[in-house]
Amino acid sequence: MPTLDLATDVVTLTAAVCDIESVSLGEAALADLIEAALRPLPHLTVTRIGNSLVARTHLGRAERVVLAGHIDTVPLTMDPSNLPTVRVSEAGQEILRGRGTVDMKGGVAVMLRVAATIHEPTRDLTLVFYEAEEIDSAFNGLGLIERQRPELITDADFAVLLEPTDAAVEGGCKGTLRAEITTKGIAAHSARPWKGHNAIHDAGEILRRLTDYEPATRSVDGLDYREALNAVLISGGTATNVIPDRCVVTVNYRYAPSVSPAQAEAHVRQVFDGFEITVVDNAGGARPGLHLPAAQAFVAALDLPVEAKQGWTDVARFSAMGVPAVNFGPGDPNLAHMDDERCPTAQYLTCEEALVRWLQ
Repeated sequence: MPTLDLATDVVTLTAAVCDIESVSLGEAALADLIEAALRPLPHLTVTRIGNSLVARTHLGRAERVVLAGHIDTVPLTMDPSNLPTVRVSEAGQEILRGRGTVDMKGGVAVMLRVAATIHEPTRDLTLVFYEAEEIDSAFNGLGLIERQRPELITDADFAVLLEPTDAAVEGGCKGTLRAEITTKGIAAHSARPWKGHNAIHDAGEILRRLTDYEPATRSVDGLDYREALNAVLISGGTATNVIPDRCVVTVNYRYAPSVSPAQAEAHVRQVFDGFEITVVDNAGGARPGLHLPAAQAFVAALDLPVEAKQGWTDVARFSAMGVPAVNFGPGDPNLAHMDDERCPTAQYLTCEEALVRWLQ
């Protein structure tokens, strides 16, 4: 059986973690190795729930902070660069290429290095290595921990999710709502359209409202979140010789973390007033909590500008549990899930050094 040597450098450790295949719902082998590496560390208590692990210090510090990262990846493909990882030189810098090098086993390796090297952090530390982030939220390891042992997380003052951010700090995240806007018509033969009513033509009003829509930019804890409302799917019709009696336009509303899910739904219903609306998914965002002492100390230690996270990440799960969070991790998020997933090795070192400055 392979082992994870936490005494090795973070780049070598990242390669080792990546080379252990752990596609969602297949994380057991990697979880076993992480558990085996953490349990001998005397300053940590380790709890395993499914294939997720929580390691905690108990030093009686005034603050407790969380470092979190998922250990699963999207599936491998036939591309030979997926696994095993390889180190190459591109444009004068060393690159680690392979599945998970961006999303997000580099962050996991940084967490493992912190666990092994910082025995007496200035803040009590909770490290969460969780499963099944890349698939349906019903399987998400953070959700599993929240349902079974919430006290392992909810006593924290602040959290850092080591999702890829190109080694920048991205605060909080926006919420996301999907809704189906439906028009109804009357089916008829397309040679005699006056006998029916075309539902697809009625969708033009939905598209007009979207074209005219002016999204807001909202400032939350000093960060600007740019909202967006867009059509992302459209479907209608049954055959090329039939006037369609139904059309559905699916819209996606990305809203600032100062907007509640209920407010987001009310806004979408106002925009499309007069139409049949079905909300199919609505996940609230997360405030970055940059006014809190732990967050301010984190930003000061890293000495990096903080930008708003314009997408949705699991920081929203922490926020829902009452723990403000930011995103900070190695890797360009634009390269996540790509066959040619790759990350400059310097970013792994940068992220490790930044967290050490914060925690020592």
